[in-house]
Amino acid sequence: QVRLVESGGGLVQPGGSLRLSCAASGSIFRLYDMGWYRQAPGKQRELVATITNGGTTTYGDSVKGRFAISRDNANNTVYVQITSLQPEDTAVYYCYVDLATGIPVRPSRYWGQGTQVTVSS
Repeated sequence: QVRLVESGGGLVQPGGSLRLSCAASGSIFRLYDMGWYRQAPGKQRELVATITNGGTTTYGDSVKGRFAISRDNANNTVYVQITSLQPEDTAVYYCYVDLATGIPVRPSRYWGQGTQVTVSS
């Protein structure tokens, strides 16, 4: 069984910064892509950022230049550093991890429970 635990969300003023973390634990044989999505009230879930096992990153258009994704494979953890936060960044942020739990290798996507980020003065 695999579990993803997110942390780092909260209330922050416009212009502020946060770092979200997502740690995977359990029966992890091999990691693949990791990333973040977000969902604001009344809106569809949108891509924030992804990072491959080799370190290649992809960002959603609305966060480019302000968000930085990274990963620590030794600790099965993915991070996103968020700077210059704006009220429109308010959303629940969900991490995901693509991983295989054993042999045969069959990657599956696992999701975190979500962490609230609220940007307000």
